[in-house]
Amino acid sequence: MTHPFAELIDLRVEEQRAGFSKLSLVVAKAHLNPHHVVHGAVVYAMADTGMGAALYPTLVPGEICATIEIKINYFKPISSGHLSCITEIVNRGKTVANLESRVFLEQVLVAQANGNYAIFAPTAARRVQAHGEAKAP
Repeated sequence: MTHPFAELIDLRVEEQRAGFSKLSLVVAKAHLNPHHVVHGAVVYAMADTGMGAALYPTLVPGEICATIEIKINYFKPISSGHLSCITEIVNRGKTVANLESRVFLEQVLVAQANGNYAIFAPTAARRVQAHGEAKAP
């Protein structure tokens, strides 16, 4: 699956299987905020994308998932280095899954997130709108 936003921030999926993902990112100048530390949105994006990557292999054909909410704790500022995000499913029901992501700078835990995702099969009308296809009058 292509992921334009992940490509934009140079986020790489290193490993993906049902219930697990590992993502990585090498900190670049574009990731920094005005205080010269990695913007929290970059770390949040790692957790959010990691959760989707861990959940997608558990979906049946025709299902998709969408973030309901994510709670993240930032433990340490990051100014350079190699980040990795390890995500695992905590609980997966039929319509909602709960996941946990841990973000590391080398071996140091710098953030932890917990999120809930909706699992559903979009209607044909929503699929058409989401992909920008024209509707018949």
